Amino acid sequence: MTPAERRDLILRLAPNPGGLPSRRTMDRLRKWRTVLMLVCAAALIPWTVYLAITLPSHYVARNWVATWVGFDILLLTMLILTALAGWKRKQFVFPTAFATGVLLICDAWFDVMTSHRGGDLTQALLSALLVELPLAFVLIAGPLRLLRYVAIRHGMIHPDSHLWRMPIPIPDLYPGNKLPLRVEPHD
Repeated sequence: MTPAERRDLILRLAPNPGGLPSRRTMDRLRKWRTVLMLVCAAALIPWTVYLAITLPSHYVARNWVATWVGFDILLLTMLILTALAGWKRKQFVFPTAFATGVLLICDAWFDVMTSHRGGDLTQALLSALLVELPLAFVLIAGPLRLLRYVAIRHGMIHPDSHLWRMPIPIPDLYPGNKLPLRVEPHD
C-alpha cells in the first residue's frame, strides 16, 4: 500500500465525531481569530514602545511573594500534568509540555531581569542556563519531534518535510472535505 493510499484509508476509517460546526462557521472563526491575533500584535508594538519610554527603572511591587509563589504553583502543576501525560503516553503531553517549556523560559527571564547584581544575579543566570532553558528546550522540542513522527507515520507529511508544513488533519476544514495533498519536502 502506498503512503497516499494508507493516508486515504486512515481518513476513511477514522471516526467522524459529531458536534463540529459547519464549514462556513469554522472558516469565519478562523478568520476572526486570525484578525484578532494580528490586531493584538499591531496594538502591542506601540504599547511596548510606550512602556519602554514611560516605565520607571525602579518599582516596588505589591504582592511580590504571592506573585512568585503563584507562578511556581502553576509551573509545578504543568510539570506534573506533563509528566503524567508522558508517562501514560497521552497526546495531552503536546500542549502541556509546550506550555511548561514556555513557562520555564518566562521564569528564567524574570528571575534574571529582577535579580540584583552580584550573587543573586549569578544564581539566576546559572539556574537559567543550566536548568530552566535546557529543560524548556527538552519540553518544547521533544513533543514537537514526536508530533512530527506521528505526522510522518500517518502519511501527513513527507519524512524530509518540516512539521510546520503539516495541515490540520480534519477534512471538514478544507474545500470539498479533502485534505491538501501530502506535503512533499520543499526544495
